[in-house]
Amino acid sequence: MKIEKKLNEKKLVIELEGRLDTTTAPQLEAELKDSLAGVAELVLDMSALEYISSAGLRVLLSAYKTMRAQGSMKITNANELVKEVFEVTGFSDFLPIE
Repeated sequence: MKIEKKLNEKKLVIELEGRLDTTTAPQLEAELKDSLAGVAELVLDMSALEYISSAGLRVLLSAYKTMRAQGSMKITNANELVKEVFEVTGFSDFLPIE
């Protein structure tokens, strides 16, 4: 998985490419842990994300809890497969998905 970060003042945009699964979730988790201090808005751009597993969902839930305490988080540009995972798991009920 490829992770591209863009920080603009207190807004962090993370572009994800590839698969977010058991193998790659720890990579995203480490990136988020190192990057969220002082961030008020987190945007996860999933335009190039092909797949997300339960391990990826766990990382997103952890990031959401962190960002809920210090600002906001949203998902953008998710494909239909990823959106379906969010809907089936209930993530779309609490996580802003554009």
